[in-house]
Amino acid sequence: MLSPSNIQIVGNEVAIAWSDGGESYFTFEELRAASPSAENQGETDILGVRHGGTDGKPAFPNVRVLRWHLVGNYAIRFEFSDGHNSGLYSYDYLRGLPRHS
Repeated sequence: MLSPSNIQIVGNEVAIAWSDGGESYFTFEELRAASPSAENQGETDILGVRHGGTDGKPAFPNVRVLRWHLVGNYAIRFEFSDGHNSGLYSYDYLRGLPRHS
């Protein structure tokens, strides 16, 4: 089962080493913009109407990751300097995000 073997802040990025030997790097702003929370993504009601969320790609300049918490054996919850902390980033979701070099 895929899991993080090490998570570190390096400059303005979060670096994640995975149990399968892979690595992922995300700037703080990229990670915040990709939050899978209802606050970012919105929610769809039973009639299919979307409520909340941000329109387009949100920008979060100068945001920082303050800390993170592992959630069970499946996700990471990041705490950001703008107060956001409700996104649960599953390991599979994080691995599927675009990488940069």
